[in-house]
Amino acid sequence: MKSEEIVMIYGSDSDLMTTKLLEHIDLASHLSKESHIVLKPNLVVARPAEGGATTHPEIVEAIIKYFTQRDFKNISIVESSWVGDSTERAFKVHGYDNFAKKYGVKLVDVKKDNYLKIDLEGYRVEMSETIMEADFLISLPVLKGHCQTTMTCALKNMKGCISDRSKRQFHSWGLFEPIAVLNKIKRADLVIVDSLNGDLDFEEGGNPVQTNRMFAGVDSVLVDAFGSSLMGFEIDDIPYIEMAENLQVGSSDLSSLTLTELNKDTTGDAYRPTGRVKSLEKYTVPSSACSACYGNLIHALARLDEKGILRDLNRKVHIGQDYKGKSVCGLGVGVCTNGFSTFLNGCPPKAIDMVRFLEKEIED
Repeated sequence: MKSEEIVMIYGSDSDLMTTKLLEHIDLASHLSKESHIVLKPNLVVARPAEGGATTHPEIVEAIIKYFTQRDFKNISIVESSWVGDSTERAFKVHGYDNFAKKYGVKLVDVKKDNYLKIDLEGYRVEMSETIMEADFLISLPVLKGHCQTTMTCALKNMKGCISDRSKRQFHSWGLFEPIAVLNKIKRADLVIVDSLNGDLDFEEGGNPVQTNRMFAGVDSVLVDAFGSSLMGFEIDDIPYIEMAENLQVGSSDLSSLTLTELNKDTTGDAYRPTGRVKSLEKYTVPSSACSACYGNLIHALARLDEKGILRDLNRKVHIGQDYKGKSVCGLGVGVCTNGFSTFLNGCPPKAIDMVRFLEKEIED
């Protein structure tokens, strides 16, 4: 498969669609039977794929079947849920424990893996040893919105390959450039994008939109540039795409793209995020906030909005690592804001706890 090519398939049978993509690419003929093949899905939260946040397990199983039927035996599924959630629980929710028993594949929770400390472009990153030593890495991201990076797909999916400490550092470093550098450290050899029903606004799902498509490519930068166009974004709206291109991770030049469609598109026009997140962000003052915490806050604000009381919140909510150790007369959520005059503890606090906390603030 050439770097400038993307292969697209449409439908609702993700097992069949995945198999057809792999057969078209003829992947098995390019790999040694002894190769350690690593599958890196998106299991950011322990929730079913129907919510628009996580990779459909049927895709993962189809890839495993494709290889085991061709006598490949060294296959691992490697992932780390976001800070505050359990990868092992996510494995069970998606049936990966059954895959391990049925097909003999290994399950590796990056949170419990050994790490290699790698220095590049001024950043020190703790990378999963299993990911770094993979002979062939297949990234399986979900094309979806994100409340901090606007979109997440191939490049950001690699964030599940690092330690929780590095994840926190990524946010304090500004998130965008570290994502680009991460893909310089380790690039996926193949990306198969689950664009069946990704959420258009939140990384953790809840607002899925059925688009019934999957696509594959070997250039993560091009895959993300293409994905951004499917969601109605300009490449400039996703800063880490250009940053990764500048680091020579890949090319974002869509004019050189060769799009191979294996069947006809029946999904209609691409959908664009509702922009609801932007309307809620005006109530927040984030500074190096982690995704789990900030995402929970956005959900909490949405719940207050649905109750018709958000407009009565007279103080903005501070959140993020940059508030650690600061004494402030103000409103904060998360353990990082424990120096604020009014704050909610937790790392991260649950959305429902934030709702109750902010309801009390409004009532007072």
